[in-house]
Formats: sequence, C-alpha cells, structure tokens
Amino acid sequence: MSDTTHAATVTTEGSRVASRLSDAAAPDDFAVQIADQVESFILAVTEVAKGDEPSSAVPYLLLEVSQLLLAGGRLGAHEDIVPDERYEPDTGPEPDDVDELRERLATLLDPVDVYSEVFDPYVPRNAPVTSRISDDMADVVTDLRHGMAHYRAGRTSEALWWWQFSYLSNWGSTASAALRALQSLVAHVRLDTPLGELDGLDTDSGAAGDDGELEREAGAVMAAEIGVPLGMRPSGDGNV
Repeated sequence: MSDTTHAATVTTEGSRVASRLSDAAAPDDFAVQIADQVESFILAVTEVAKGDEPSSAVPYLLLEVSQLLLAGGRLGAHEDIVPDERYEPDTGPEPDDVDELRERLATLLDPVDVYSEVFDPYVPRNAPVTSRISDDMADVVTDLRHGMAHYRAGRTSEALWWWQFSYLSNWGSTASAALRALQSLVAHVRLDTPLGELDGLDTDSGAAGDDGELEREAGAVMAAEIGVPLGMRPSGDGNV
C-alpha cells in the first residue's frame, strides 16, 4: 500500500467515526468539532503504531499532532467550560492497551524517539529535559480517551471541561513538544543536515547544561540514515 493510499484509508475511517459521533448534533457545533478531531487523532496514532506503513510514520504524526493542536488552541481560547455535575462521573476502567501503543511507537521511531526539550520556556535558565515521542503520544491519547468516554456517554460538558483542563495542564504542552521534535526531524532530513544521535542522553538521565555540550554528546548520524527507514528523504530526493 502506498503512503498516499495509507493516508487516504486512515482519513476515510476517521471521517466515518466523525460521522457517527456527529449524528446527534449539528456538524458546526463546537463540541462535535472538538470530538471529531480528538477521535480522528486517536484513530490515526493507533493506526500508525501498528507499523503497517513505517515509511509514513514521522510525516503522518507531524500532520496529526498539528491538527490536534488546532483543537487544543480552540479549547484554550474558549471561555472556561463548567461541567453540569459538581463531581466527575466515573468513566469506568481505563483501556489497557496504552502501554502496547507506547512500545509499538518506540520500536517504530527508534533511533529518533528520544529528544531534548525545554519544559517551560518562561522559567529563566531552564535546563533542557529529555523526552520520548512515543511517551508523548501515549500520554496524549490517554488524556483524550478519558474525555471521549464522557462524550460517548452523553456527558458533553464534562468531556469539554476535561479536554480543556487537560490541554492546559498536560496534553497541550506534551503535544507541542512532540510537534517541535517531529518538525525538527522532517527539517533535518529535507534540508539534508546532520542529525546528532543522543548518545547517552535518555529519559532516565539529566540533559546537558547547554547546546554546546549537547552537540558534543551527539553522535555522527546523518539525516539520510534515518530518512530512508522513516519515509523521509533529503531535499534533493523528492517529496515526503
């Protein structure tokens, strides 16, 4: 299956899911639009994690995270959403496949899963921390599924409150950091610039104190070496 066919298949399935979720409300309803984008993201990340089309993993995740953050921006700009009930109803047991999703993505994205990011850009002299794209995607999916459980149960205000709250407190910054990493990967490959291997820089260890030290720790991995298996090519070799 070609990358184009794969993307079309996932998009078509996402449209079907969105249609089912939208049956009870107008398509221009704010809640419906947010739920559609949330469900489409969950579906797309799950499909990518299956590994059927590894050549499209990074570009497709870049696209999906970008689209999700549009929904997040709308939630962040919206006035505070107040749920109908004072206490959050029980959504039942959480899905137990998140760890499998995380592991599949980690395998699929190796060796570019680990990246360095400043946790809060407004903290002076904040040292970079190390993260994993696979962890980020799994964490975002977990937050979104929680709200989706409320939405599917008919608790729309509760779902919107949860998505807004968790966007501001967790998944918004997590997805934004992952987006920066994914965009950087695509840029390194398309611009044919070296990408250093984070040799020894892992999520279990502290990050280096400055960019120079990070560069010294980086190995000599060229963008082309990761571009081929992940479906990206240097700028002179064609489009993603």
